[in-house]
Amino acid sequence: MRYDLVIFDNDGVLVDSEPLSNTVLAGYLTELGHPTSYEESIRDYMGSAMHRIHELVMERTGQRLPEDFDDVFHSRVFAAFERELKPVPGAREVLETLAADGVPYCVVSSGSHERIRVGHRATGLDRWFPAGRVFSAQDVGRGKPAPDLFLHAAREMGVAPERCVVVEDSPLGVQAAVAAGMDVYGFTAMTSAEKLTEAGATALFAEMAELLELLR
Repeated sequence: MRYDLVIFDNDGVLVDSEPLSNTVLAGYLTELGHPTSYEESIRDYMGSAMHRIHELVMERTGQRLPEDFDDVFHSRVFAAFERELKPVPGAREVLETLAADGVPYCVVSSGSHERIRVGHRATGLDRWFPAGRVFSAQDVGRGKPAPDLFLHAAREMGVAPERCVVVEDSPLGVQAAVAAGMDVYGFTAMTSAEKLTEAGATALFAEMAELLELLR
């Protein structure tokens, strides 16, 4: 492999959670009096930490979201995960290959540790991600697009940033990885190649089967 560490984003890259979580988010924001379509939720919030939702709503409306917003949102998302969440097609095969080849990898997510665990349990991906390979925006002061989380993961895994490659599907995540000095492979399943390229993606791929070839 060309790199010493493969860093995976979680939502939309390993677990097919973006359609579920953004449907829930758009519905909840609309319910609270902030009309939001599914497409707007994808555009504005995909790949971001929870604080970004609060910040954008405040910036646009001058209103704060309820104190229990995060708890209510997560309870609805987790229920949807338990009912419907699937792994991204091909993700299991990629993880099996990396593990068999002894290639270090980890997951870095804007979501909470609980959200990551719930999603991995629901999809059976938890077997590949013991605690030492899971990093959340909760672990650092600033989430994506700041580079902090990627740099934290590389540090904890003992790998220099320039020897890491990040697998991302959101412009915010690509920007964060680029700012961390890492190569980024943009997954175009839900985001246009143009947007990922503009954010600074090193290479693009549309199906997980293509990823292993890019890594070699």
